Amino acid sequence: MKEFYKLLRWEFKRIFSNSVLCAIFFGAPVLYGILFGYVYQQANVVDLPIVIVDQDNSPLTDKITDAFEDNEGLLVKDRRYNPGNILDEMPVEQYVAVVTLPSGFEADVLQKRYPEVRVDLNMANILNANTASKNIQQVLMSLNAGIEIEGLKKQGLNPAAAKASFESFKINFHKLYNSTGNYLSFMMPGLLGAIMQQIIFLAMALVFSRDFEDGYFRQLVKKDKSSLYLIVLKATPFILFLPFMWLFVGRLFIFFNIEAEIFNFPMLILITLLSLASMGVGMLFSVAIPNQLKATELLMVISTPAFVISGFTWPSLAIPGFINGIAQSIPVTHFLTAFRKVAYLGGDLSHVFPEIKMLLLIILISFIAMAVLLQIKINRARTRHVSRRV
Repeated sequence: MKEFYKLLRWEFKRIFSNSVLCAIFFGAPVLYGILFGYVYQQANVVDLPIVIVDQDNSPLTDKITDAFEDNEGLLVKDRRYNPGNILDEMPVEQYVAVVTLPSGFEADVLQKRYPEVRVDLNMANILNANTASKNIQQVLMSLNAGIEIEGLKKQGLNPAAAKASFESFKINFHKLYNSTGNYLSFMMPGLLGAIMQQIIFLAMALVFSRDFEDGYFRQLVKKDKSSLYLIVLKATPFILFLPFMWLFVGRLFIFFNIEAEIFNFPMLILITLLSLASMGVGMLFSVAIPNQLKATELLMVISTPAFVISGFTWPSLAIPGFINGIAQSIPVTHFLTAFRKVAYLGGDLSHVFPEIKMLLLIILISFIAMAVLLQIKINRARTRHVSRRV
């Protein structure tokens, strides 16, 4: 045990002497966590620029323009009376939508000819287009209902009867879980989970590959011939560091007022399993590829698309089966699915058992493969050492 503690102190020295490893493991969660938090801090998309082409220039179209200006999600960047060269302006002005009110609009409304309001959406950015579409529909439908009710009132119906006559039934939407549509609460947890997996991947990719490169591995195998001994030795510093890194990530939720239940026992189990699974995959690559650059490059190939194919933002049902199969071998896929169940839907361990089972399977496979492969390399290194002595 004294020898283990001696080697462990040396492991800490090697970790802190590696500036790349320190920058990845300690710097990335802090930098990216704060950066993404401030990127999404506004939480909702507001002031999307639109153009109103008012070809009627009537009191009714003035009222419609005022309604658009009162909507916080939209910004009336320009109101004009003819279209002009909007397509030529689009690359510079980046209008999200163009709302065209046709000539004779007010007269057609008053005479029940049902004129058409044309809305051209800029679909280059789907999120902005969908948000603008929702806000434009809200404005126009409210005005449409108001105009219909006013028409019924002019026909002699009292206000209550006019409203009841126009509305054959009511629709009441009750939003559950992130009821405000807060984009920060939606995106930030997924990004932080993917970041933590990535930094663990990259940090662990260096632990053995560096030893192979600088010859320290030959010294280690002289101390002990067991692969499990070396795995525990290499993993221990990171097992001690990771709780502090996760604690910092948890504090980001508080700092940015993210509404998610993360300080509970099921979440503790999930982050523990994600950490161990990511360590297992990262260390396996570090053993299999005795080159720091190649090991980190290959793990980057895995971790870069992990968030996209995890099903966190784009539904898994819409992802091709073979890509879903790849996603199932990546720890963060199961973590994020379980995270949503626990943090937002109030689930317990029984609700995330399938994800826990998959994370345990990844841990088991990666650590067994790593132990077997590392033992082979230990045996070879010791054989070479004996042959040289002979």
